[in-house]
Amino acid sequence: MLASAKIIGFLFTKDYDRTREFFEKKLGLQFVSLDTYALVMRSGETMIRIGKIPDFHPAQATVLGWEVPDIRAAVNWLKDRGVAFEKYPFMKDQESGIWTAPGGDQVAWFKDPDGNVLSVSQHIGSH
Repeated sequence: MLASAKIIGFLFTKDYDRTREFFEKKLGLQFVSLDTYALVMRSGETMIRIGKIPDFHPAQATVLGWEVPDIRAAVNWLKDRGVAFEKYPFMKDQESGIWTAPGGDQVAWFKDPDGNVLSVSQHIGSH
């Protein structure tokens, strides 16, 4: 039953306006609504509900990511829109900010204004 159901993503923020601007203007997501309970954005068929928590502290790992067909094009597009990518010590390619896993998958991480770790990734073969 759930295998064919749509996924809804959940994030948290301290500031709806700043978060909406980031997701809408920098990431290109569609604004759906804002009410007492959440800022709602849409990425393709996926709804992302962003709740407001005044004393929110972000997780130290990836909480949301997008699988893309061309990671270099996605990273360059995001950089052109002002998104800064994380440069972790284990990454060989510090300039691009793209990490290549031993199996060939590639990932690049960035943060939203609240410090939530987000990613874009390109996967080799069918996953």
